[in-house]
Amino acid sequence: MAEATPAPAPAPAAERKADAPATLSDKIHSWPYFVRAEFIAGCVLVLVLMIWSIGIDAPLEEPANPTKTPNPSKAPWYFLGLQEILVYFDPWIAGVVLPGLIIVGLMVIPYVDINPRGNGYYTWSERKFAISTFLVGFIGLWLGMIVIGVFLRGPGWNLFMPWDYWDPHKVVPLTNIDLPYFLGIRSTGWAMAFGLLCVGGWLVGVPAAVWRWKRRAEPMRQLGPVRYAIVASLFMMMAGVVVKIALRLAFNIKYVLVIPNILNV
Repeated sequence: MAEATPAPAPAPAAERKADAPATLSDKIHSWPYFVRAEFIAGCVLVLVLMIWSIGIDAPLEEPANPTKTPNPSKAPWYFLGLQEILVYFDPWIAGVVLPGLIIVGLMVIPYVDINPRGNGYYTWSERKFAISTFLVGFIGLWLGMIVIGVFLRGPGWNLFMPWDYWDPHKVVPLTNIDLPYFLGIRSTGWAMAFGLLCVGGWLVGVPAAVWRWKRRAEPMRQLGPVRYAIVASLFMMMAGVVVKIALRLAFNIKYVLVIPNILNV
């Protein structure tokens, strides 16, 4: 009868741990991995800016001459967005209300965010609405206004295409009219009522209709009525800026709502 082969002794725990496949974690430490990548990216950016500043001449202009006003008089590039918005809105709206709404909108983002995964997830698949809104607001509006002010606004603050000659003697007669007058409404009372209807319908009616239509959708239920009202109001105001700019450029519409000595929008 053959002898039974003895069973091999179990391997030590350290050897078993070494032979087991390593499990990959989906999280890493900020130091040194993330900070090291940021540092390298910062060094590359500084190098690019140094080469750019050495290779491109950017001389200062001559000292200001009070007897010779440049045409056009432009603010520094970082304020040209506000200067361009002044074309489409009253100064108190362009210089106070709209910048204030930008600050308020950025402040309320953490309180209206419904992403269950919290901060740190900024991919397109996680935040389609947030990224789209930011791109439209920052690139389409803010940077777009700066580009128009720098490259397309010439003498007399007229619009010039890149292929046009900036003629300092160009005169463009503009007849800016209010939207009610453009539509044939001549009565002051009816014009105010029509303007209130347009502004109220845009800021309140459209969000209310969307809420009634989509209130059972999952994002709407997560937002709730209060947070939805805040998000919708800010979004419609931003979209209203785009609409107002389009009306001014296409039809020379100055105001939608006019309440004498009180409000011009």
